[in-house]
Amino acid sequence: MSLHHHIQTYLDHLITTGRETGLQVTAYHHGELILDAVAGHADQQGRAVTPDTPFFAFSIGKGLTGAAIHHLADHGHLDDDLHLADVWPEFAQHGKDAITLRHVLTHSAGLPTLPADTTPDDLTDWHHMCHLLADAHPTWEPGTRHGYHAWTYSWLTGETVRRATGRTLSQILDEDIATPLGVRGELHFGVPDSDQPRLAVLEDHGWADAFTHLSQYAPNVAAASPPGVRPDATLGNNPAILRADIPAVGTVTARAAARLYSALLTGELITPDRLKTATTTAVHGTDWTFGGPSAFTLGFGVIDDTWIGYDGSGGSIAAMAPAHGLALAATKNALSYTDDDPMDTIRRMVLDAVTR
Repeated sequence: MSLHHHIQTYLDHLITTGRETGLQVTAYHHGELILDAVAGHADQQGRAVTPDTPFFAFSIGKGLTGAAIHHLADHGHLDDDLHLADVWPEFAQHGKDAITLRHVLTHSAGLPTLPADTTPDDLTDWHHMCHLLADAHPTWEPGTRHGYHAWTYSWLTGETVRRATGRTLSQILDEDIATPLGVRGELHFGVPDSDQPRLAVLEDHGWADAFTHLSQYAPNVAAASPPGVRPDATLGNNPAILRADIPAVGTVTARAAARLYSALLTGELITPDRLKTATTTAVHGTDWTFGGPSAFTLGFGVIDDTWIGYDGSGGSIAAMAPAHGLALAATKNALSYTDDDPMDTIRRMVLDAVTR
């Protein structure tokens, strides 16, 4: 049985049992497309998911940002050890003059928190969020530990890139990455209003309750994602959030996200030296935000011993397995959290197929 048939059968099962609503899964092996499957519906009206249906996928955006920054660094437009205050002078307040891009990309900058009353409207106001971070006091001495910068990653990276290059991460993603890779309109930080009707509509399959429990169990999660901006279906369907340039989150198709990770592995986007930097663990240990163990490379999360990339809140994934030349993305619109995560099953099925 082919990998495509195997995965398609599994996706169809997830849909018919009501476990999932809509799904896309794409994989590349050493630059070759080996899987591109879809199933289910994009919304409650029964609109079918197609390969070009974009899905809002929360933290998958951080991987797009990491790829863009590595691409810029490879071309001499950025340096990993750039001090943010060198291009963003207002940021130097309260002892933040020592914070570097390396600290930001490894979630070590000490600025993971947002005010408790942060609203979705705040997140869409670029100037407001940059002013907030410029005026913030670090939670820990930068570089001494790490903790997931769930939302603040957006403006720490984005404003630094904008000041250093004169271009936004949205422009760079579109012009330098999506267009050359042939996936224009399928990798977004901000989705134009005209494209929003194409998007899959998110729905809650227990994720909101799971996140509430997580926030009680790991109290710093609520400090990084306050109640008004929790990563749930309501926020992910908010047209103003979808429209805004927020580089910690993204709207993608699985085929475009997998294409991006494949291009990292094959040298289309970055050099082999840069890939080694992007896939080497830089920080590990207890994560301040989540309270449990985590690890990051420069620009990506270490998901496990095999996979490097980012999982999105509620289930979508986009990652690479460098040792196997494998790039994989899977999008879904039913946000859930279970011990037997179908995304883990898909990851394992694809890896098994190429390592047999």
